[in-house]
Amino acid sequence: MKVIVPMAGRGSRLRPHTLTVPKPLVPVGGKPIVHRLVEDIAAVCAEKIDEIAFIVGDFGDEVEKELLAVAEKLGATGSIHYQKQPLGTAHAVLCAAEKLDGPVVVAFADTLFRANFKINQEDEGILWVKQIEDPSAFGVIKMNAQGEIIDFVEKPKEFVSDLAMIGIYYFKDGQRLRKELEYLIDNNIIKGGEYQLPDALRRLTESGYIFKPGEVSEWLDCGNKEVTVHTNQRVLEFDWEAQKQLVHDSVEIENSVIIPPCYIGENVKISNSVIGPHVSLGQGTEVENCNIINSNVQNDTILKNTIIADSMIGSKVVYNGKPVDLSLGDFTTVNA
Repeated sequence: MKVIVPMAGRGSRLRPHTLTVPKPLVPVGGKPIVHRLVEDIAAVCAEKIDEIAFIVGDFGDEVEKELLAVAEKLGATGSIHYQKQPLGTAHAVLCAAEKLDGPVVVAFADTLFRANFKINQEDEGILWVKQIEDPSAFGVIKMNAQGEIIDFVEKPKEFVSDLAMIGIYYFKDGQRLRKELEYLIDNNIIKGGEYQLPDALRRLTESGYIFKPGEVSEWLDCGNKEVTVHTNQRVLEFDWEAQKQLVHDSVEIENSVIIPPCYIGENVKISNSVIGPHVSLGQGTEVENCNIINSNVQNDTILKNTIIADSMIGSKVVYNGKPVDLSLGDFTTVNA
């Protein structure tokens, strides 16, 4: 099984946190989003994930090394591919054309999920979907009486379905997908200046390829600060329920209370503080005289004399001051 992860976007809605780190590498619950995404996919796969292809922009050598390390941690071989122009989702997937053979999962790297289904080796195709109250802002699927997907409708003005596509797809035959993606490019089938993956999916269904819906129980977005803080909260709850170790053995705690679930990384120092619930503190962070609730804090940050709630704070930040709802990028210093 191969997994293709298009992630060349700039993550502008999550700025300033994506100015120094690509969005899929922003940690939630102490682990990069893309790492958790592939774990979620592995949980529904009957086969082992052998290869992970990351489609990136110009992110630099350090980011590429980190992505390859993510694949290695999951027991897979990683590869890097480049999308040099923002020409749409279909174009992005085709940037890893040589990986489009055999069973393939395509997963766009800004969403996490929980699901109870398993990919059946007899299935030709599966689209991950979530039932939602207002489908007018999403791409939705249209099904026939047999429960097979027959069409894909983007932001329907009239009700078509309440099952929204979350951006993860399984193809038993990656070569068939590659053929349809190449057809879009070769024939310049373009919308809004971009080549769109649903156009390739539609051509597949019209040729008899059968897609079924894989309904997820939870769909977690990481598009902006507010929803990423919520996602951090939920993954901490999942890890706590799974009885994973969330507080590293090297953590130093003095005259402080930790209210679970919280992730406390390596070499964190906490004194005279109340931490939690739903707080992530990255490695090397120091907290003194603080009350921190429902927040995601990255590495090597110093927080003093404050109350912080519903916040997202980058790496190497120094904040000393009054209570506040924060969204601070890396290398920021604030004395309020």
